Amino acid sequence: MKDIPKPSLKNLSNLRRKAINLSQVGAIAIDNLLPNRPLPLLIQPTNERLDLCAWAKHNREAIATYLLKHGGILFRNFQLNGAADFEQFIQVTSGELLPYTYRSTPRSHVSGNIYTSTEYPASQSIPLHNEMSYSRHWCMKIYFYCFENAQQGGETPIADSRRVFARIDPRIREKFQQKQVMYVRNYRKEFDLSWEDVFQTSNKSEVENYCHAAGIEVEWLDKDRLRTKQVCQAIATHPKTGEIVWFNQAHLFHVSNLNPSVRVGLLAGFKEEELPRNAYYGDGSPIEDSVLEEIRTIYQQEAIIFPWQTGDVLLLDNMLSCHGRMPFVGSRKVLVGMSEPFK
Repeated sequence: MKDIPKPSLKNLSNLRRKAINLSQVGAIAIDNLLPNRPLPLLIQPTNERLDLCAWAKHNREAIATYLLKHGGILFRNFQLNGAADFEQFIQVTSGELLPYTYRSTPRSHVSGNIYTSTEYPASQSIPLHNEMSYSRHWCMKIYFYCFENAQQGGETPIADSRRVFARIDPRIREKFQQKQVMYVRNYRKEFDLSWEDVFQTSNKSEVENYCHAAGIEVEWLDKDRLRTKQVCQAIATHPKTGEIVWFNQAHLFHVSNLNPSVRVGLLAGFKEEELPRNAYYGDGSPIEDSVLEEIRTIYQQEAIIFPWQTGDVLLLDNMLSCHGRMPFVGSRKVLVGMSEPFK
């Protein structure tokens, strides 16, 4: 089959289901995964023996173009064998992988810069969010590899951050854009993550140097307790498409995101400024619970949920698309890698 020209954002608008050959490596079929939903784009080989890394090596430009248009691509039924192949695929399509620094959730290191997805209890869901949007530095691309699908549930819901932004009340958007978001974190080993886990060091000087470079305010409350504050963006503009996206984690960090009984228990034992994590407007004033509830509702309504298949690889533009996790039953192992730093 003869090669076709590399796609552009303009001619991708008329995409239809068909088998095409983007290179001599092998033919693929391209379609939307769900009817009338451009996110995620589904790419599958017509030959089940097609190696994903080999194919991607010859089609980096096409993958990048599709990603900017759709915000996410699901690669399904390709040959991909384990974490090493997954890491190679990221290197082929994006270059160097990023370490998971300034952490907000527990994960295990697999190999290189490949990690397990967030290790919250299986009964809990993780709300939609953009990776590292609680900081001023983040990855532009995030990859997920379904190494082992759960017996039930465990989906990774996704949503278009452009659509989320468009649906938020303009008065709410304007207030957040003017004031931004302040994240306050109190690190204790018995609650949430310790500062050693978050910063991946036990050296206080290294923590202080990192925070100084990142614009994070540091306060040592005693010999082993740390409080940090950082004001970050609420809204961001994509550097390549110029599109505006909702890009923060106020709805995750805010105390209202906690289970009501957990919230009551924590507030009984700690002052609000001592909570493990919380979010405020950038000037330190409280964010209204009703505002965050409205934002959470929009995320839920925009969520796109599909079942994982073992071997699936999901590539997201981390600014154009957000992601979460559904509760699950049985064993589940989804690996994560990040690339392309943005500051």
